[in-house]
Amino acid sequence: MDRAYEGDETRQLAVELGYVPVVPPKDNRRTPWDYDRALYTRRNEIERLFRRLKGFRRLFSRFDKLDVMFVAFINFALIVEGLR
Repeated sequence: MDRAYEGDETRQLAVELGYVPVVPPKDNRRTPWDYDRALYTRRNEIERLFRRLKGFRRLFSRFDKLDVMFVAFINFALIVEGLR
């Protein structure tokens, strides 16, 4: 979930499906709720990592036909990102 989907119905549906919503409430919310700030920060880091991985054209266009080669390039891309 993202802040744009922080409505009561969406949050209730996420809870019913067994998810833990970690979306912060909007500033103009009358009854804000508590959320796990550390977990939200980790979620944001993962989203930014996926955005950076999209910069590797070979990943998002899936040039590799074999799953082994695809996973190997994902590992390579993660190593490159880790060294930055």
